[in-house]
Amino acid sequence: MDKQPILSLRDVDIFYGEVQSLFGISLDVYEEEIVSIIGSNGAGKTTTMRSIMGLRPPKNGTITFMGERIDKLPSHNIVKRGIIYVPEGRLVFPDLSVQVNLEMGAYSKNYDRRRMAEKMEEQFAIFPRLKERRNQLAGSLSGGEQQMLAIARGLMAEPRLIMFDEPSLGLAPVIVDEMFDVIVRINREKHVPVLLVEQNAYMALSIAHRAYVLENGYITANGPANELIASDEIRKAYLGG
Repeated sequence: MDKQPILSLRDVDIFYGEVQSLFGISLDVYEEEIVSIIGSNGAGKTTTMRSIMGLRPPKNGTITFMGERIDKLPSHNIVKRGIIYVPEGRLVFPDLSVQVNLEMGAYSKNYDRRRMAEKMEEQFAIFPRLKERRNQLAGSLSGGEQQMLAIARGLMAEPRLIMFDEPSLGLAPVIVDEMFDVIVRINREKHVPVLLVEQNAYMALSIAHRAYVLENGYITANGPANELIASDEIRKAYLGG
């Protein structure tokens, strides 16, 4: 690609104490792309996302977003630059209402009351069930509804890039399909690039433009998602043959 990537990792090494977990990771995300990272448990997928968010800064290498280095920035400044992370396990605020959870998603913005209401209605248009439950405590929602809330909360901040960590985890298959439809819709209709970490490799590859395979902290393959999904090696390792 001739264009500059919106997000770029170059030769990133990550350590937990003395133990190295990522080895020379390099990856790119371009405008309006969905990029998936697939790999088994413990491969380093979540660590990659945490490094981008400043939660596990690299020991070596660089991370740039929209042409600026962010690998030395605190997490709240990375959020202000427009990277939003929807973490594994959803992590909604269980003792707060759906509406307050959504308002919390906009903490980095200075919305006036009218703009806040407009952003709220945008999320309710995507997730009508959240509108029905706007006054319910988030902890009382089903797993699927909590995932909807986690995504909607992220969208409240008008992300320039949104990252999803295992959005299918613990959800019924019909809800998984709904979540992936929403991710595609966010990408196509709102033109927001997506970085997706997902253990369901078939689903991850089926909606992605490009993908990276992470094994034991190393990127072992990358390319167009449709080529990876057709690869005998990838099919055998991640797609059940």
